[in-house]
Amino acid sequence: MGKIMPIHKIGVISRTYRHIERYRQILTILFRYGFGDVIDALHIGRYVDIALPKKMRREQERIRELTLPERVRLSMEELGPTFIKMGQILSTRPDLIPMEFITQFEKLQDKVPPFPFEDVKRTIESELSAPMDTIFQDFDETPVAAASIGQVHRATLATGEDVAVKVQRPDIKKTIEVDLEIMFHLATLLEQNVDAYQIYNPTRIVTEFADTIKKEIDYNNEAFYIERFSRQFPDDPTVYVPKVFADATTARVLTMEYIDGVKASDIDRLEAEGFDRSVIAARGADLIFEQILVHGFFHADPHPGNIMILPDNVICYLDFGMMGRIDRRTRDEIVDLVVAVVRQNESKATDALLRLTTQDVPVDRRKMEPDVSDLTMQYIGKPLKEINAGRLLRQFMDLVSHHRLQIPPNLFMMVKAITTVEGLGTVLDPDFDFVGSATPFIKRIRIERMHPKRVAADMLNAGAEIIHLLKEIPGAFRDILKQVKSGGTTIKFEHRGLEPMQKTLDQVSNRISFAIVLASLVIGSGLLVLAGIPPLWHDIPVIGIIGFLGAGMMGFWLLFSILRHGQM
Repeated sequence: MGKIMPIHKIGVISRTYRHIERYRQILTILFRYGFGDVIDALHIGRYVDIALPKKMRREQERIRELTLPERVRLSMEELGPTFIKMGQILSTRPDLIPMEFITQFEKLQDKVPPFPFEDVKRTIESELSAPMDTIFQDFDETPVAAASIGQVHRATLATGEDVAVKVQRPDIKKTIEVDLEIMFHLATLLEQNVDAYQIYNPTRIVTEFADTIKKEIDYNNEAFYIERFSRQFPDDPTVYVPKVFADATTARVLTMEYIDGVKASDIDRLEAEGFDRSVIAARGADLIFEQILVHGFFHADPHPGNIMILPDNVICYLDFGMMGRIDRRTRDEIVDLVVAVVRQNESKATDALLRLTTQDVPVDRRKMEPDVSDLTMQYIGKPLKEINAGRLLRQFMDLVSHHRLQIPPNLFMMVKAITTVEGLGTVLDPDFDFVGSATPFIKRIRIERMHPKRVAADMLNAGAEIIHLLKEIPGAFRDILKQVKSGGTTIKFEHRGLEPMQKTLDQVSNRISFAIVLASLVIGSGLLVLAGIPPLWHDIPVIGIIGFLGAGMMGFWLLFSILRHGQM
């Protein structure tokens, strides 16, 4: 018999029934890709009846030849936009999933057929509250690109500007909300019923993903990101940022300047049209390092398809839906880590790593430092151009995960962005020195940290924090006294090194208890003998003889145990 569903799950199940068709579809696809044992373990068959065609069972023979990560990826592609996006985001999080899954999730394709122009027109007119022909003098009904959340059309505004109009798919928000609810339900059941999945913390993964995807489906956020990114490079001739047309932009429609260039992934066309690939590689590296180390706000998905090359080797990013942020303190720690690695100072490198991370459990620094040293030793004497930055950063991520440290999600986004740009730079120019491009920015940050104005500002901030802390101390102390007076304070003691003593005390108490029982048996048997209670054997009560024999055997066993083993 299956396990009975606990009462506290009834609320979750009732919510699930509102989306029973989608739930059945998801479970059917999971079954098709060989996750029937997991579905059985979740005990949800009684709530959702899954139709399992015979053809599906034959398909499973082929599916069994695939690895688990491959099956997960293929099922995500078939499950639709929410699951595809989740896989793409997880591909940047080696702290949450193993590397073999990340390798597969990086292959996820966000390619879907376009939705009808009638839906495009209806959405635009509803969002912009005006007839479409009053907003655009020309609108290409065939999309330039179609993805799971929306598609892009080329158009001309009534004022004459060429624009790219990103329009959200009908009901995509509702679809994502339903999928998120089902995801969270499945994640909860996984944690409660399948021990093997608990180490991945499924509910945490779904919660973090939900926060990310909800921001991405609001195009107002992307418009804001573009404007902010533009302010970072106001007078840089090597970078171009598309203009956003705010009057024609809402949560479901984004209108921005149309960019006519060559995709960075189209190497043959770049070569044919006379672009300087080495210059593009160098500018791409400078651009990502300036975003991360100088501004702390960076494009988190700079893959070649999202980068257009304009005349004079100017770089233009597209698709600002996923952006990362790194505060100044974290940037300083990153620089400290890089400098410590270059100088082979594993102690300072360990310090920087610990400051960049958080710990749920105490970290054994003595074990961590040798691991850091082993990692940095691999790069002794290597020229900068021979160091693979992406590989080095991933090694640090693996080291941190091994020691059960937690890294902020934005740092993983940073690693993904750097790795992507480095890979593109290597394709554009195999002799490109990517790591060397970071040197000027690292020097710049170290010099700025020593500037009198920066030092004074840091001291003022530290002073303000100390004053704030001093103000809080009386109130905190008063709260502690109140808890002590009310008996609401508990003190936790942790005994270390007392386990042998505890074991010895247990042995002693066992022997004493055994000896007391033995003595009682001897005394009781003696009293029975003196009482002369029949039946008798040679005028001695039989029950007394049995008692003495039992006591004798127990006594010999106790003595033998002490002499032989030193314990009961």
